[in-house]
Amino acid sequence: MAASLEVLGERWSLLAVREMTYGVHRFGQIAGYTGASRDILADRLRKLENAGVVERRQYSEHPPRYEYHLTEAGKELQPILLHLFQWGLKWTDAESSVAIKHSCGHDVEIDRSCHHCGGQVSRETIEFTSADHD
Repeated sequence: MAASLEVLGERWSLLAVREMTYGVHRFGQIAGYTGASRDILADRLRKLENAGVVERRQYSEHPPRYEYHLTEAGKELQPILLHLFQWGLKWTDAESSVAIKHSCGHDVEIDRSCHHCGGQVSRETIEFTSADHD
């Protein structure tokens, strides 16, 4: 977890990733929607790029301009962002003007079940063991 937080543990990093999941890819738009200052955002995007979470794609040569897109690693953050969103609605005073709906029309709920047996995942049903690194 510490390694993940080293890459993603800053507010502006997660908000930038959120915007890219919404389809916002240009620096100025990401800055505007997140409220991050341009220098802080540039630093966070550079860190995310170095970590392999985002990639820059040039869309203009004169002047050189880039868009930011999620890599596979970045796309895998979507369920985490959804869970953070739902957690914030439940446990903070935050209100949202956005509802998250599945294509079936129902609200999205994060599934906390084992994909092998279907059992619920909770602190009582999991254990932490040493990872084998053969």
